[in-house]
Amino acid sequence: MSQRWLSRYLAGDRASVWHEMRQRGNAIRRDPELEDEAQQVCDEMARRARQNVEVIVERLTADGYRFHTNDDDRTPLTPHYPPTARASELVDWLDRRFGEVPLTLRAWARGVGDVWLVGSHPEWPTAAEADPLVCEVEGSRYPADQPMTDYYAGELEMWQETGDDRLLVLPLSPDGTHKASRSGGPPYGVIVPDGCADALFAAETTSPFVEYLNYVFRNGGFPRRTGTQNEWRIRHRLAKDLLPL
Repeated sequence: MSQRWLSRYLAGDRASVWHEMRQRGNAIRRDPELEDEAQQVCDEMARRARQNVEVIVERLTADGYRFHTNDDDRTPLTPHYPPTARASELVDWLDRRFGEVPLTLRAWARGVGDVWLVGSHPEWPTAAEADPLVCEVEGSRYPADQPMTDYYAGELEMWQETGDDRLLVLPLSPDGTHKASRSGGPPYGVIVPDGCADALFAAETTSPFVEYLNYVFRNGGFPRRTGTQNEWRIRHRLAKDLLPL
């Protein structure tokens, strides 16, 4: 194969590889060889993203950071649930039900798991307002009798009932304002159906999922500036030596 996307990605030619894969659009899913190599790149992206998440969680924990719900109760939460065997079943179900989901979303669900960085930092009182990274596909922290397939099916049904031309966004995270326990806008998520290699991530703006993640990791998991005294120092330390995707 002439592309050799994975070897080029590993050699550091990441931007060109993502550009070329995005240029293929959903045609990348019609060629088994192209799809396989693109999925390998996406899986390597997920491996790096998971390492970044684990490093950030470790550093925040060492700071005395408390991970908790985005409400007044502040119920303690586990910040990272690695994927389970159900993750592959879920993304296959999403592919069938929503008419294909992007390869980067499949890779995240199967390789990273569920991430929730909302919480309180002892030296950064406005950390929850910095839009901490949340990306929950499998829904591991929710009760077993509330399967994510039911939740996603309900979102699809509500979208179909509206009868308008809005794009369907598969919700993965509360928006930045909700993370800070205030009333906000619609949740962040990826646009579906979409058979492309990289997802379009709809947040405050819409951008390729990998571009969004790289921006988040360059900021230590907290991409929104809050203007407090210790913010830059903490953010800089959290982001130190994280892997580019």
